This record gives sequence, structure tokens and C-alpha cells, in this order.
Amino acid sequence: MSHSEKDEAIPIDRNGDEAFLVARDGGVWRDIFRLPGNVVTTIGREPSNRIILREEKCSRRQCELSRHGRRWTIRDLNSRNGTHVNGDKISDRIAIHDGDVIRIGGLELMFTTDISKPLDHSEGGTDDQPPLNSETNDDTGPQILERKSSSRYLRENHLTTDPRDSSVRGAFAALYRLVVKMVSATSLRDLSNTVLEQLLESVNADIGAVLLFPPGTTDRTDPNGLRIISYRAPDDAPYHKVSTALSRLALTEGEAILALDLGAMATENEFQTLSDMQAQSVICAPIRDGKQICGLLHLYSLDTAKSLDTEKLDYALAVADQFAVTLPKLSEKDQLTGELERACDENRSLRRLLEIESDLIGNSRTMHSLRDTIARVASSDATALVRGESGVGKELVARAIHFNSNRRDKAFVCLNCAALTESLLESELFGHERGSFTGATDKKLGKFEQADQGTLFLDEVGEMPLSIQAKFLRVLEGHPFERVGGNASITVDVRVVAATNRELEAAVEEGEFRKDLFFRLQILELQVPPLREHASDVPILANHFLERCCQRIGHPNITLSEAATKKLTRHEWPGNVRELRNVIE
Repeated sequence: MSHSEKDEAIPIDRNGDEAFLVARDGGVWRDIFRLPGNVVTTIGREPSNRIILREEKCSRRQCELSRHGRRWTIRDLNSRNGTHVNGDKISDRIAIHDGDVIRIGGLELMFTTDISKPLDHSEGGTDDQPPLNSETNDDTGPQILERKSSSRYLRENHLTTDPRDSSVRGAFAALYRLVVKMVSATSLRDLSNTVLEQLLESVNADIGAVLLFPPGTTDRTDPNGLRIISYRAPDDAPYHKVSTALSRLALTEGEAILALDLGAMATENEFQTLSDMQAQSVICAPIRDGKQICGLLHLYSLDTAKSLDTEKLDYALAVADQFAVTLPKLSEKDQLTGELERACDENRSLRRLLEIESDLIGNSRTMHSLRDTIARVASSDATALVRGESGVGKELVARAIHFNSNRRDKAFVCLNCAALTESLLESELFGHERGSFTGATDKKLGKFEQADQGTLFLDEVGEMPLSIQAKFLRVLEGHPFERVGGNASITVDVRVVAATNRELEAAVEEGEFRKDLFFRLQILELQVPPLREHASDVPILANHFLERCCQRIGHPNITLSEAATKKLTRHEWPGNVRELRNVIE
């Protein structure tokens, strides 16, 4: 089912998965905006937008981003100057991927699902894009109020029974509770989230972030080498980059710093960010593993009435030091997990390659061209129509599209529309409730539900009855459907790949196939060539089928004689590859 076209209403997956937009200035990140997965995020100049831009070329309502199933999409809202993704102006809703760069007027926003990845290079953008017209916030510089190299909360003789020290004892108790949670963290991201949630509450800060150097970083005094592991902000407020000068000082001296970040206050920012505030107090605490700096904790307050102070600086440094104690084991675990995931990805890639290469056999130019077309179609999520004579291998092409797509790890479900009666086909496609017809003793999920998040392959789609075509078209257009005999609305995220050997244009003219459905299916079209058009592949195919047949029956491998090969090559093969396989078997 295509979602690359306009949809009146796209359902949002409510599982809370999120993504981020990274605002960059000349290739260096400045602000990070969280995109919740359960709402539509609009961008524009109006205050009603979730992300408000002050770019003069930005419309009141510029564009919107939303999550549908596992995919994120972006749509221009008929803006005056247009929205560009990776340099191309968009009109309809399109899928957006990790590293894609959105450009609105002179502003550059990078889309990412992982803010721990490098954010400063122009990944997905074009090399000739000009930098943004904004200044860095380091000209004014922060006003330092306090510096600390050690925390009293980690000194053995500091805890007293003096009633006047109740706030100190409360901080000790909070630190103890946090350490208990930290040691039970299962991942680096989990640890960072745990620390930020408790720390923001304890020091009464509004926004915080954990930033770490990637393993192997040699220069640990350069803030630009830090990667964001996690951040927390109220009401989807952006995380604004703390003064580079302040971060560099904390990294160089290994001290926690309390400051007024006057640089951010003085900046003319194109976004509604912390620069709207009259002032902000900042804590920048190093995460120290012995003599080595692992990263920084950033905390800041948006309200001058509850500015951060020396007590909170002391507590933040204690938390940063405890974070450093927990970090090595989790970093090692994360590294092993990452290596395992990469190995699994490589294994899946090799399996897909073996599946495709073992079925789509042939070295002819025609077959190379077909594989290239499959790769291009697989990179999209639009509906595809595979056309060709009977026996050319249309289902193999559909499988190759699926296993090369982003849906490769989900279900690939097949249904032959010509093999069932009208009533059975409706039940197979959309499912049925118990008792909906004679013989329906149990509820049954239809092929659409079985293929949710994956691919549904409909063979012989040209034989689908007209009565079912109408219901099928509505599902393709993104509308919910009901099971036979049911009244509950069901919405699925399915890519449809259809196949036919019928001349659908003629069927449309004869009134046997809906014209609107034909156009919807024909968004992407592949023509699978008959075997006679790549006869040079016949010897390879024949020996391939012969080898498989020998393996299946336990017979020693044999090969075709030269005379047999020539005879097979000269044959017209009206039944195409299927006929060749049957002859060999």
C-alpha cells in the first residue's frame, strides 16, 4: 500500500517511538527538537505549531512530520516557498529516512532517529548548501559563578546528624536511590535516561542532557566530538547547545562549572528556543573515569526565579562521578550488543542475497536490468505492479522486492486471486468473524492483517471480482476495513505488490477492472521479460534446476550435454521459466 501520496488521514502508531530534528548552522548542530511518535508535528511561523520558526521564507504552516507504523513521513502544507528534502522540493507526502536534510528557506534540519550518532556533518544533504545566517553563541561567553573539582557528597566524613543538615541528608538519600537505579540499568541509553529524570527533579532544572565521547576518541577537550546519548526537556522544548567555551572549559579543567550562559541569551536565533528567555543558569559537569574525561552532564534552568546554585552544582558533580563508575560495564555491554546486531544484519543481508541470487538466475543484460529495477522499486514503499507472461517468475520478483525493502524482516504473504470464489476471496483478504457464514466456526485474520508491517503479494490481480475491487481500493487508499461479519474498524500498514499476465488496459475498457484501482496499482510497474528474450540464460537456468532436482532426490549431480543444451536454447519456451523447470524435472 503506497503512503508516498497524499492521504487525508494517516493513522499514527501509538507506541511512543520518537525521532529528532537537528538544527544545524554551517554543518554544526545548535538545537535538537524531539518528534513524539504519537502525534503529528507541524512546523511554521504560527505559535500553534509544535516547532516555531522565525525564518522569513517560512510559511505560517510550512510542513508536518508524522509516524505511520515503522515509517516517518513529511508533507508540505502548501507553503509559499516550498519544503526541500535532500535538495529536492517535495509536493506530496514522502517517506523520510535517517540522515535526510530538510531545508526551509535558509534553515537546515537533519532528521534522525538516533541522536547519539554524529550530528555535525552534512549527512544526506548536498555539499553546496550555504551555511545558515546566524552567529555562534561564543562571542559573549558564559559568566562563570562557581567551579568545583570534587563533591562533598562523596566525602566519607561529610554526613552529620545536625538537624540543620536535613537538606544535605535528603540529597544523600536521593543520591543513594539514584545509584541503586543506575546499577540496574540495562543499557547506556537506559542509564542516561534514569540519571536525567532523577537529576532534573533533584536540582529543579528544566532541561538536561548526557553527552559522551565515542570509544577511541583521542582529543577529549573538543566539545564537537561529544555525542548526545539522551536529553530531557519539558513540553517538547528543544535542547539548545550549551556554549562551546563553557563545555571546553569543563573538559579541559575537569571541573564542574556553574554559569550564566549569556551567549545563548544574546543570540538572535531563528527558532523558538532558550534564547527567548531573559537568562539561563547552566551546570556543566564532567563525567570523569579516573584521569580521563568520558563526557559531560548539561543542566540548565529556563526560569531566573529558580536558578541553579552551588548546592545543585555539588550534587550534579556527585551524580556525574557515579555515572562514570557505572559507565564502563554498560559501554562494554552496548559495544557487544552493537557488534551482535551488526553480525545479525550482515547475516540477514547474506541470506537475502542468497535467496535472490538462487532464484533470479541469469547473467544476461536483461536479467541485470531486471535486478536493477527490483532494487529501485524495493527502495520505495509504493504499490508495485509486476507484469509479464505466465511462468516468467512474477512471484520471485515480488519476493525479491520484499527482501530488498525496509520490510524485509516482516511477513511476506501471498494470495492468488484467481484460485478462489468471490466470497472466499473476500474472506481471505479481509478475514471473517466467527459465525459470519456457514462453516465460519472461528474468527480468521485476513491476508491484510497477516501482512501488517510487511508485504502482501496478490497474484493474478486482474481476476479479482469487481465487487471486491471497490473494498480493496479503499484499503489501498489508507481507509480502515472490517472483517466479513464484523463491525470493528481495522487499519494496517501493508505494502501491496500485485502481479498479472492480463492486459489490464483492455480489462478497464471492457468494464471488467476499475480504472481508479488500475492507476493505484500502477504507481510502480515492472515488466518481467519472457524467457525467449534472454535465451542466453537457458543453459544456466537448466543446470540450476537440474542440480536442485538431483539434491532433492539424493541423486549425484549431473550436467547437461552440449547437444541437450543447444536444443533447450533453441526452444521458444511459451511457458517460460516454469516450462523449462518442468521439462528438467
